[in-house]
Amino acid sequence: MSDTEPVVDPEEVRHVADLARIDLDDDEVDRFTEQFADILEYFETLDEVPEVDIDEELANVMRPDEVRDSLSQAEALENAPESEDGYFKGPNVS
Repeated sequence: MSDTEPVVDPEEVRHVADLARIDLDDDEVDRFTEQFADILEYFETLDEVPEVDIDEELANVMRPDEVRDSLSQAEALENAPESEDGYFKGPNVS
């Protein structure tokens, strides 16, 4: 990483904070600028990892599907805090 040019600009941090609707003071902007630069440096180390051309032998470790009886509608709704017309009732979403 180059020491002459910062990887992350404080204005970029402020822009990201604005997009996330987060108010940051100057100390927090400085701290996040350093942290973002560190994170980007970690990503640069991934570029140094050699690529592998060998396909690994893969095995399916999932169990096969089994058909079995399920709960009836009434049984499924027994523990529901609220139900209406045979369906789970949840809070209104606005």
